[in-house]
Amino acid sequence: MNLSQLRHLLALADSGSFSRAADATHLTQPALSRSIRSLEDSLGLRLVDRIGKRNALTAAGRNVVE
Repeated sequence: MNLSQLRHLLALADSGSFSRAADATHLTQPALSRSIRSLEDSLGLRLVDRIGKRNALTAAGRNVVE
């Protein structure tokens, strides 16, 4: 886990969209997705429910954001 990954998660939480969060953090959408996935892997938790085009933080994701 690193600060960049946490910033990426915060951007995703604020925007609710991987593409908007990627724009806000000056990344491509695949790079942001990899960063979030890497953070999830390092924590051993799923932080984001990916439901089609909708994305919602899980309870664990909300705890990390707080």
